[in-house]
Amino acid sequence: MSRLTNEIINAAIIGFEEQKRGIDIQIADLRAMLTSGSHESTPASSAKGGKKRMSAAGRKAIAEAQRKRWAESRGEADGTAPRKAKRKLSAAGKAAIVAALKKRWAAKKAGKT
Repeated sequence: MSRLTNEIINAAIIGFEEQKRGIDIQIADLRAMLTSGSHESTPASSAKGGKKRMSAAGRKAIAEAQRKRWAESRGEADGTAPRKAKRKLSAAGKAAIVAALKKRWAAKKAGKT
């Protein structure tokens, strides 16, 4: 039994040494790529910058293009949308709304008690 165990251990040692040779070859290949390929950008080196910033001119160009696309979708020619006049509430209309609210709250209050 002891002899079988020694054979297994020797086989394991040989297998691990072979794996070590393969790993050493891969490490050498990677080191060669580092020295010869230092001019190429790697994903790790390009990700070190942080947030990407856009220039004001770039933002302005994008905004203008988007306004133009929206204008085309609305059927406008020059890209500027005409503003609708703001609706104004008359004094009589406001008084009618206030009266209706008072009536509604009075009815609700009367229903609870």
